[in-house]
Parts: sequence; C-alpha cells; structure tokens
Amino acid sequence: MSQPSSRGPVLRAIVGVWNGMNFVRRLILNLLFLFILLLVLAVMVGGGRGLRPLDARTTLVFAPEAVLVEQYTTDPASRSLQASFGQGPAEVQLRDVLKVLEAARTDGNIERVLLRVDRMGFSGFAAIREIGAAVQALRESGKQVVAFGERFTQAQYLLAAHADEVYLDPQGEVMLIGLSGYRQFYREGLQDKLGIDMHLFKVGEYKSAAEPFIRDDASPESKEADLFWRGDVWQRYLEDVARLRGTTAAQLAADIDALPERVAAVDGDTARLAVQQKLVDGLKTFEEVENLLAERGHADEEAPGGFRQVGYNDYLRHADPPRAADPRPQVAVVVAEGEIVEGRQPPGRIGGESTAALLREAREDDDVKAVVLRVNSPGGSAYASEVIRREILGLKAADKPVVVSFGDVAASGGYWISLDGDRIYADASTITGSIGIFGLIPTFPRALEKIGVHTDGVATTRMAGAFDLSRPLAPEVGQVIQSYIDKGYRDFITRVAQGRQRTPEQIDEVARGRVWTGAQALERGLVDELGGIQAAVADAAARARLGEDGKWRVRYIERAATPFEKFFAAFVQGGIGRAWLKESELARSLLARAAPQAERDLRVLDQVLQTRDGSPVSVLAHCFCGL
Repeated sequence: MSQPSSRGPVLRAIVGVWNGMNFVRRLILNLLFLFILLLVLAVMVGGGRGLRPLDARTTLVFAPEAVLVEQYTTDPASRSLQASFGQGPAEVQLRDVLKVLEAARTDGNIERVLLRVDRMGFSGFAAIREIGAAVQALRESGKQVVAFGERFTQAQYLLAAHADEVYLDPQGEVMLIGLSGYRQFYREGLQDKLGIDMHLFKVGEYKSAAEPFIRDDASPESKEADLFWRGDVWQRYLEDVARLRGTTAAQLAADIDALPERVAAVDGDTARLAVQQKLVDGLKTFEEVENLLAERGHADEEAPGGFRQVGYNDYLRHADPPRAADPRPQVAVVVAEGEIVEGRQPPGRIGGESTAALLREAREDDDVKAVVLRVNSPGGSAYASEVIRREILGLKAADKPVVVSFGDVAASGGYWISLDGDRIYADASTITGSIGIFGLIPTFPRALEKIGVHTDGVATTRMAGAFDLSRPLAPEVGQVIQSYIDKGYRDFITRVAQGRQRTPEQIDEVARGRVWTGAQALERGLVDELGGIQAAVADAAARARLGEDGKWRVRYIERAATPFEKFFAAFVQGGIGRAWLKESELARSLLARAAPQAERDLRVLDQVLQTRDGSPVSVLAHCFCGL
C-alpha cells in the first residue's frame, strides 16, 4: 500500500516551478553551447578563404553609405555585424578611402570607377579636397571616373565634380546656396525663465564658444570672425567647382544670387537647371548609368547592374590584405579625432590619458622612427590637451620627429596639442586657430527659489563654500576665477610662441579666440604648409632619414581589438558565417543588441561641471566652429 505524499499543494507547486526553471536553464545553456560550436565550425570552414582575384576590365563601384571619419567610433564586432547583413559600415575612414583610390590607380584590372557619393556624410571640406586630389590622380593615370547622384548636397557635389562625367537623376537637384552658421541662444531661457545664472570667464573678444549661454544673439566680434573664415572657405569652394566644371566662380555666385528666378524659369525643374548651369553633364537614372557602364566596360549579365564590378568594401580587402610581420622601420600615425576629454576615452573622442598612451607607445617602440599626429578636433579640456602636448615633447626628446596633419578642424584644444610639432600641415579649408580659453559656471539659487528651496549655513572662512553652485557667485570669487583663466591664456599663447618661434605678443595678435582657415593661418604663421595626411607622412619619413618609398611603412597606432572582436570579425567574413547571420533573425536580434556602440555627442556643459580636484572651474579650450 503506497504512502500518502507529505507535500502539500503549495509545496508541490513550488517544486514544480523549480524543476521547470532548471529545465529552462539547461535548455538555454545547451543552446548557447550549440551556438558557440556553430561559430567555431563556421570560422574553421569559411574563415580561411582567400580573396577572390579580380578579373580584367573591372569597374570599382565607390558608393559608401556612411559618414567619413578619421577613426572609427564603433568596435570591430559592430562593423562586422553590419557587413554581414549586406550593409556597409556606418562610417568609412579617410585612410581607407585614400588607400582604395590609390590601389585602383595602379591596379591593371580596374578599368574605371563609378563614383556615387550622394549617400555619404562629411564634416568639412578639407578631407573632401584630399579625396578629390586622389580622384584627380586616378584620372591622370588613364582611369575614367563617372559620378552619379540622385541629388547632391554641397559637400557631396564638391567630390562628385572631380569625375570625368557627372550625371544626375532626372528628379534630382544640385543646390548650391553658400555657407551659414546659426546657433541657438539660451540666456533668456536659462536666466529669465529657469533662474539659472551663467557666469562666463574668458580671454579674447573672439572666443565665442560659450556665448549661447550668456547672450540672446551673437556678438559683433563673433559675426566678424565667422564671416571672415567662412567667406574664405566658400570662395575656395566656388573656385574649385569652377575649375573642375569649366565655368567661373563669378558665374556660380551669380547663379546662386539669382536662384529663385533661375528655378522659376525652369518651372521648378532643378535637375534641368543643373544641366543649364554646367554642374552636371546630363540627366540619367541609375539604371541608365549602369547600362552606360555595361556598354563601355565588360558586360556581365550575372553581375549586379550588368557589368563586371567590385564594391568599395570588397576592394578595400584587396587594397589592404593581412600582412605578415614587417621588419621595416615605421612612421606611426596617431589619430586625435573628436572632443578632448580628460581620462580614457573610446575612439571618436580624444582622452587625455588614452591619446597620451598611444603617443607613449610610439615613443617606446624602437621600430617607430617618426610620428604623424592627425588632428580633427574642435578642442575641449585644457588640462587634457596639456597632458597630450607633453607626450609630443617626450617624442621629440627621444629624437623622434613629430609632424602634425590637420583634418577638417583643428581649433582651440586641437591646436594646443599640435603646437609643438616639428611641422604643421593643413588644408587651405581647414578650420584652425581659436587660441583662447574660457570657464563657465552656472549657479542655481534663483532656480531653487522658484520651487521653494533655499540655501543657508556656515563657513569657517569667507572662501569656504564659495564655489557652491546653490549660492550666488560672489564678486571676489569671480575675481579668482578670472585670474585663473588669465593664467591659462598666458600659458596657451606662451606655448604657441615657443612652438612657433614667435613672441607671446605676436601670437596674441592672431589669437584672442579668433578662428582662421588653413590658408589664413599659413599667412599668420600658425601652420607651416598646405597639404594632407600623405604629405605629412612623407615629411616625417624624410625627417627621420628613412630613405625612399618602400624602405619604410606606415602604421596606425590605436586601441587593439579584443580577442572576441577579432574572432567575431573573422567569423562574419567567412562565407558560412555571413550567410548564417544574414538568414538568422534570432542571431541578428541577439547580436545587434549585444554590439556595443560608442557614445557620439559631448555637451559642453558636461565638461563645465566636471572639475578636477582642487580646480575652481573647468578650463576649456573649445571651439564651436564646424561648417
């Protein structure tokens, strides 16, 4: 006779739930194990495949759908994941673009290039002009370049105009309208509406980065300086386009001034207007352009578009294949792109500690004989900028030449980290200068009063608690901060004077927070020569006496990929891995959620409130001077 169970109904329910949870746990672990096993097998089977050789008469389809950057801001796993779904990376590096175009120039299997840049994003004109020079060199080698776009922004069109032929979709447009710079101003909202008082301390009447927090409009000095450098950039843009398209800068300017009348005259058909103004050679759909390329090149019914082709991402692998250890001496390139912030930062932002560590790695590596610092930054923390500058001095003390190359912008703190370079290169349209600093302190007593909160207490000295943001800012505190800022400015212009072999008085005349273009900076002695990253690398190699091309190599020093990132990238590049990821919705969902993304935006007020221990205020060398 069986014994009755001693478990009650509640206990039996708990045990049942527990057993169910154990079953689910084992199931998940087994599925995870199976997933990892599939990854390993896929890498073993598909990851070792070599590159498919290019056939003769291939067209390079240069059509990245991405933002042009100096350095990736996402990790290798995220980029590989995007590629596995048939999507190009959200970013393309300038170095890779130049590498692809240079490889195509000398590749006998590349017959022509289809340049489609209407889905690219740009942050300035300096990098575009550098790519344009590479396209021009490709054309001079005898390779035909055909550009197509559904519609072109001004930046996109500047690059497309370098092609032999430019075609526009019949429903498209090329809208050249000029440059502008408008910002929002928050004084009324912060001070009158919210009761937040912003206290600005600066040196230099042109240092306008913090004006939006204390004014309702731009100062006359800010407008004067902004119009001066923007006018120079725009005039150069018109001259570049006029030279490339066989017209004149005056005619282009006249067409822009008469744009409303010009558009009305063609009944709103902006594509036809682009033909009339000689901005494009004709109107074609993308299918018609593909047919044109099939007629001129090698027709291939099995290929997309009907002609033999290779895409940008695939050709990059041909242009930059994995290499074995290379014993040649190195010119190291360290990229400093983004806001300058204290501490360690991910790629896409310049960290005082992390960027300094990369420069220190170059100094301690015996294979590195010279260094190029590539700067694309509006500045940021003055302290972090100084930490990086000290590493430049350390490189020079180790007898390693340092050449600086400016990208689209190298202003304020971006100039600070560069000023001790043996030579500074900039594009004529680079935005630079803005030599000045400021401090900004918000205080909140009136804002707190609006919600019925008051501050009171005691202090042992008149300065104790003086920097409490919940109290009004006393005049004597403002005096201390202004003295602090004045010293920071003196330090800045003194360092510039030493680096540029001038006097502080001479530097002050072109400093005071004023922004210049690269061409204007060259006239004022703030840069040494106009040129791009390749010119800077060649200069660094010459200074280190490395000999002719081929006897040395270029190495980018940056954060190394983790073992998992390397493994995952190898997996998705294999045929099986790519196909499995592309077809698996579950894998796509899980991995897309797990892929880390680098933070992009840094607000100036975040830095304002993050002072170092003992500092009364965060001193910033920052410039809001992008196009």
